[in-house]
Amino acid sequence: MIEFLSPISKTVIAHKEVLPEGVLGKQIQTHHVTGDLPDLKNVKFAILGILENRNDENYLGEEVSVSSFRKALYALYPGNWSYNIIDIGNIEKGETVQDTYFAVKTVIEALLKKKIIPLILGGSQDLLYAHYRAYDSHGSMINLANVDTKFDLGDAEKPISNKSFVGKIIVDKPYNLFNYSLLGYQSYFNAPEEIALMEKLYFDAYRLGEVTQDITVVEPILRDADIVAMDISAIKSAEMSYKNSASPNGFDGREICAIARYAGISNRVSSFGIYELKDFKTAETGAMLVAQILWYFIEGVNFRVQEGSFENDKDYNTYKVPIEDDILIFKKSNKTGRWWIELPFISGVNNKLKTPTLLPCTYGDYLSATNQEIPERWYKARRKNEV
Repeated sequence: MIEFLSPISKTVIAHKEVLPEGVLGKQIQTHHVTGDLPDLKNVKFAILGILENRNDENYLGEEVSVSSFRKALYALYPGNWSYNIIDIGNIEKGETVQDTYFAVKTVIEALLKKKIIPLILGGSQDLLYAHYRAYDSHGSMINLANVDTKFDLGDAEKPISNKSFVGKIIVDKPYNLFNYSLLGYQSYFNAPEEIALMEKLYFDAYRLGEVTQDITVVEPILRDADIVAMDISAIKSAEMSYKNSASPNGFDGREICAIARYAGISNRVSSFGIYELKDFKTAETGAMLVAQILWYFIEGVNFRVQEGSFENDKDYNTYKVPIEDDILIFKKSNKTGRWWIELPFISGVNNKLKTPTLLPCTYGDYLSATNQEIPERWYKARRKNEV
């Protein structure tokens, strides 16, 4: 792994030295000497910069820098945290973009095998394809949640770009993707045929207004995700103070940090990436917001609660709701108050599930079922299992 990593910049090291005691920068072990990686033992998080953007559709030769985000994060004070963080440096541009993808896949895969959560500061979002490919040896189907304004499906027959990587994830072998969820899309940025395709594939897609109206709708989505990624363009430009930000509409700082914390408290999320980062040297507000997003994700992980066994009736209350020709089975945790709905195993079809499984849901889904409304996520998940 170390052969693919370069140390963090000297300016970040110099910045770290002048920080006050007690901040994260004084506690994070860093890769600041070539070939001298910090000890990975007893580490929970690894900060990783990926300085690749050549497959950005608007690429004009500019370089990616993540130093401003590191400086902002280092200057923050930790919460009441029990986990260690290291900064393993950067993956530089390879001779080709495919070389960079290989390095990204290799490094993330190595971290995952050590049960270390990668915190990725990345260039163009096509890097999420390599990020996802690091799970090829995971041994089970993967759920990917992406906070973005666009679906980024594109034409899978054409070369990959930061606007078409999702199509590659869906069609390329090995087929590991079970569900793709998009949070905060804006309809006017997406072709009607792409919106229709998301429906046809039974993927989850939530419009910006739907999420901002009730931010808690993202919790069950993120509770069921393995990978959570964010495109920085999903944040409204006024929050970033950044002239190249894509849209005046988007999540505000509090909303995006809440989403990051929901991702953190999910027991299943094992990697977290922020993409489409450029050089924010002249946009300190934007750099600080990205740092705070990472802070809230780390905070969430530190406050994860392990649920009891679903086999133990003392840990859960079970509710059965007759609806049409089905009986929907809900479970509510006595420890956390979180809800699940059972996806039945359907014999006689080519089912992706070998046993009944539980899909995270909300109390609102349970109330809808009692009013004879089938929860949409349950319907989509069941349909995916039947095809």
